[in-house]
Amino acid sequence: MYHLQRAYDFDAQSGQHAVLLDRLWPRGLSKQKLEGVVWEKDATPSTELRHWLHEDHEGRFDSFSTRFTQELTDSEVAQQALQRIRSLHREHGALTLLTAARDPEHSHLSVLARVLKQRGKTAH
Repeated sequence: MYHLQRAYDFDAQSGQHAVLLDRLWPRGLSKQKLEGVVWEKDATPSTELRHWLHEDHEGRFDSFSTRFTQELTDSEVAQQALQRIRSLHREHGALTLLTAARDPEHSHLSVLARVLKQRGKTAH
């Protein structure tokens, strides 16, 4: 199971295993607060795609989902990052996916979780 959560709300002492999935480190968040959290920048949207989405989040989210899924599929580096995330998930049974976005359910994390679940079924 993948849980989606804001990085600012995550408690590293909770015992949950987590992966930070933002290209940039969350503003104002100390590295100590996320001690032990894996940071996978390679499984995040490109800078260009992020900027494009932020111009009209509501109007572009469906197209963003398609484009981000394609980025993940086309990039060997992203595929390697997805494999590392799947390995952590298999190892721990549950994994929390973290982002600085205000609404993780309507961010790249929801797209990423869907890709991880779909492709994860055939990867075992």
